[in-house]
Amino acid sequence: MHFWLLWIWLALCAVQDLRQRHIANTLTLGAALLASGYLLWTGSTWLGAAAAQGGWALLLALLLTLPGYAMGRMGAGDVKLMAALGLASDPEHLLGAFIGAGFCSLLWLLIVPRLRAAPEQGLEPQGETSVTGLSKKYPFAPFVLAGMVLTVSVIH
Repeated sequence: MHFWLLWIWLALCAVQDLRQRHIANTLTLGAALLASGYLLWTGSTWLGAAAAQGGWALLLALLLTLPGYAMGRMGAGDVKLMAALGLASDPEHLLGAFIGAGFCSLLWLLIVPRLRAAPEQGLEPQGETSVTGLSKKYPFAPFVLAGMVLTVSVIH
């Protein structure tokens, strides 16, 4: 049951990240607050790990994401997303989601340029450019969702 809540939350974050290249604080900090409250109330994470494991997962999330944020490769929303995921899970699931996200991201980077190299089909307006104001960074949350789904399917 808790996996479904986690996946729904990650899916909401992924959709918002895809559409806006931004994850709202209400999704990231709200989930972190709920996960922290659950952790303090029950003494375990959403996925049933001990409170200490949730703390280690939070530390691991920060160690993995803060360097990417400092180098401009990740946004603050991505750091908060992984921190909340750490509080809600354990180091094994967090690391699996992060590695799975990296793997899915690498596949995306290898496949998408080949799709764009396909000949023009004449479906887009000629001579017009769309200025959306979106960040040029790839959204990270969809890859985290895919990584978490892969992790849970391998572990369980």
